[in-house]
Amino acid sequence: MNLAYLMNTYPITSTTFIRREIEALERRGLSVKRYAVRHWDGDLVDPADIAEQSRTDYLLTGNTTGLIAGLFREIAVNPGGLIKALGPWLSLMKNARGGFVRHCAYLLEAINFRQRAAAGKIDHVHVHFLTNSTAVAMLARVMGGPSYSVTVHGPDELTDAPLLSFPEKIKHASFIAAITHYCKSQLIRFSSIENEKKIEIVHCALELGGFAQGGSMNTENQTFVCVGRLCPQKGQAQIPAAVAALRDEFPDLKVILIGDGESHGDVEAAIARHNVGGMIEITGWMVNTQVREILAANRALLLPSYAEGLPVVIMEALALGKPVISTYIAGIPELVDEGCGWIIPAGSQGSLIKAMRAALIASPEVLAQKGAEGRTRIERDHDVDKEAAKLYALIEEAARKSL
Repeated sequence: MNLAYLMNTYPITSTTFIRREIEALERRGLSVKRYAVRHWDGDLVDPADIAEQSRTDYLLTGNTTGLIAGLFREIAVNPGGLIKALGPWLSLMKNARGGFVRHCAYLLEAINFRQRAAAGKIDHVHVHFLTNSTAVAMLARVMGGPSYSVTVHGPDELTDAPLLSFPEKIKHASFIAAITHYCKSQLIRFSSIENEKKIEIVHCALELGGFAQGGSMNTENQTFVCVGRLCPQKGQAQIPAAVAALRDEFPDLKVILIGDGESHGDVEAAIARHNVGGMIEITGWMVNTQVREILAANRALLLPSYAEGLPVVIMEALALGKPVISTYIAGIPELVDEGCGWIIPAGSQGSLIKAMRAALIASPEVLAQKGAEGRTRIERDHDVDKEAAKLYALIEEAARKSL
């Protein structure tokens, strides 16, 4: 079977989990062709992501002439399919409350993708995120292209659900993979209870061979690590005030912020305002192996998020045997509780300080116990080969039914 993956922007620093999933499917014997709408404008730092970029074909980036030529070719060879796509296309635009030019681009991309899929004898396409890349896959399918399925994550796509035509995209899909039960509940909420049987739980996952347990568990290490895009959803701007509240009690307390993004300036301003510049370091993006080394060498992961799906970095910390401090939102409570860390209400400064203090005074034995429980949960529910086996079976059935 020939499988395609279609993403919006790929690869980027925060989607290594997609690359791991593709590689796990390839280990099962699938031939996987990578497609994306556009090339990422940022700088990739991980060699594996850089290599992945060279294997990805782009529908929009550098292909304006190809998109226009593809339209005329489709009019000539598949006018019926193009006419069938006009109704769903208009529905997408209506639900989005406009965006004519943007939706014209989706249609041209769908035409181009259908033609490429036909030339490459693609049997099925899998998409991540129920956004514009799914619109492209859906329109291509209506025009006679391959069947498609989608993995849905959140939080952004769930926040924008009323504008993203969830019912239409789910209707035309072979199946939907939700990464958590919370995500599944929101998909039903924004479509119909009739879709419950069409939505399967397939977790994001790790290659556990690269996550050996170990690292510092001694009382001298008082460093937390926070990994992720610096953005309002992740709540990093809340950290400096918590560090300031704890510095007299824990003078060796430090926080390493790995990542970058639109909140960089806000976080730096909060650091200056609370005079904790010597206690908080912003590193920017790092190679995945470096992130693992830093997580493994320090006390715990700190992620005071306000909006999430289920962060892969939580899985990475637990796989390394490190406890996690995070919040009661979305799918996080399905993985994190007091057994493997500390879970708190989002936005509660007092709760964040309390949890950080609890982690700082915890004995090495308590930290090791929480870390071991976290590792057990990851081995059970977030092993990439186990989850890829689920996805493979669903894709195989979908391709068979579409014949």
